[in-house]
Amino acid sequence: MADETAVTDNEVTPRQHGEELTFNFSGGDTAELARHLTGRSLAARLPALVRRSFALAWAVDRRSTIALLACQVISGLLEALGLFATTAALSALIQSAHDLANLVAALPSVAVLAGAAGLRAVLGIAIQALSNRLGPRISREAEYRMLHAATGAEMAAYDHPGFNDRYDKADRGVEVSRDMIGQSQNLVSSAATLAAAAVVVAALAPILLPLLVLTAVPQALASVAGERVTYLATLRTFHDRRMLSMLRWHLSHKEQADQIRTDTLAPYLLDKYRASGARVDRTVDEAAWQRAKISLLGSAVSGLAAALMWAGVMVLLGTGAIGAAVAGTLVFALRSAAGGLHGIVGYGTDLMRTGRYLDDWEEFIAEAGGQRLDRGSIVPGRPRHVALHQVTYRYPEADQDTLHEVDFEVRQGEIVAVVGENGSGKTTLMKLLSGLNLPTAGVVTWDGVSTRDLDPHALWRQCAVVPQEFARWPMTARENITLGQPRPEADDAVRRAAVTSGADAVIAVLRSGLNTLLAREWWGGVALSSGQWQRIAGARAIHRDAGLLVMDEPTSDLDARAEHRIFTGLRELAKDRAVVLVTHNLSNTMVADRIVVMEAGRVIDRGTFTELTARPGLFRDLWLLQRDRVNPHSQEKA
Repeated sequence: MADETAVTDNEVTPRQHGEELTFNFSGGDTAELARHLTGRSLAARLPALVRRSFALAWAVDRRSTIALLACQVISGLLEALGLFATTAALSALIQSAHDLANLVAALPSVAVLAGAAGLRAVLGIAIQALSNRLGPRISREAEYRMLHAATGAEMAAYDHPGFNDRYDKADRGVEVSRDMIGQSQNLVSSAATLAAAAVVVAALAPILLPLLVLTAVPQALASVAGERVTYLATLRTFHDRRMLSMLRWHLSHKEQADQIRTDTLAPYLLDKYRASGARVDRTVDEAAWQRAKISLLGSAVSGLAAALMWAGVMVLLGTGAIGAAVAGTLVFALRSAAGGLHGIVGYGTDLMRTGRYLDDWEEFIAEAGGQRLDRGSIVPGRPRHVALHQVTYRYPEADQDTLHEVDFEVRQGEIVAVVGENGSGKTTLMKLLSGLNLPTAGVVTWDGVSTRDLDPHALWRQCAVVPQEFARWPMTARENITLGQPRPEADDAVRRAAVTSGADAVIAVLRSGLNTLLAREWWGGVALSSGQWQRIAGARAIHRDAGLLVMDEPTSDLDARAEHRIFTGLRELAKDRAVVLVTHNLSNTMVADRIVVMEAGRVIDRGTFTELTARPGLFRDLWLLQRDRVNPHSQEKA
């Protein structure tokens, strides 16, 4: 029987297909969304969007919001007053064609018109200034609420697929929120103009009101339909636009710049970028053409209705139903009404678009709020005993547990080392010890109290963590160590911590010592090497003077001298601290009182360095592998 995998000349060699990169996000059912993008639902939303806009404005600046609304109301009243004054002015002017003495009678009406126009111009400037004042404040308030929600969520929220992506969508809502008050006030202004004109038309020729509405309805429906097309196109291109953003970051960011070049990867990634961009362009082009056809149809029907309306004015004038002065006033009123209607359609469309982004913002805040820190209120002291009891942990939507029924403990005055191969669960264990995550099953206790019952912020004040990926804050050296939380000894405490971690050698060569800005990307900043940064991170944890010190590969970027300095001082640090050390360099575990060995999320062994190297097991295997560094050329010479 022939091998089923054999390939003939006409066959293509089968290849394995990797998983496609996709972005998980809420609201992906475009068919469901399309059902909600209708004229009725969106028109019903406009009042709610205006209320939300002014509610945000009210939250940031009540006085300016009141002033803005007052200016809008007065401007609308002046619009109506000016239109009514137009009739009297035109009547006097028409009569003056036969008797110039009648010109005097037009002066009061003309004065009212001029005064109303001038005052409306001043109010327009005030309205614009108030909108410009409120816009940035609203944006900052929206951003603050988003950041407050994000920082108040459990760490596990970031492990939920789509959480970070929904944060990005919410961030877009923050960006456009500054436009919302301007769009709302323009919509209100257009509505006021329409209302003033409609009052005048209703008073002078009510029969024209239905025709007036007909001029705007087709265009409004076309605008809504066009927005529906655009929004659905945006949804269809969402994945590719996210891909473009990700590729742009990887292609241009400093962290990958060296590998982009040495791996000659740029052409491959640029091809991916071009392919995603082409798919976006095709979808956008199709939507643009479809929207243009819809807009053309709406404009044609609206134009026909406008022609009927003006024909109605001519019929009323020709039959003597209205006089020339009234006809002239109607011309101005209808033009104002048309402008108001078009403003409502245009600004309403903009507001609906902005409102969708604000929906993303509100949804993220609600989602983050649903995962907010909701633990106990017990304030822990300096922990004397931290333990895990039969703890299991699984990351959100993961296929399997990361930790399985783990027992672990560390006491004040002890150094406990945690070792294991990559993926054994060491970092997850550190997060549970320091209260960043809560266990899926089992319990983590501080002095016998579950971390679920402790005030998380008070708990973290008793934690000092040196993670594998530590932050490199664009602040001064002092701020990078104190983190804005100086101790009573001030710089003396900073210098002691720096001496212990070896950061004193780094600070000594900085041009302004502790006052040096550690950020080359900022004007005048200084760049540090990875090893120098790691010393700063160590000093940061030591300066914190917390009861639990967790060090996850704290010397991975240090030279031998700096590493020796850290570990020779670790015993002194452990006098009044519980210290947990994660390291792959097994020589460093000699300083530990006990060593815990992990494999596949389980604790498989524990003991002292002497005990573990003496008996068969994973620790001894890894220890022997680390010592197996024989130079074959040296053996040949021997």
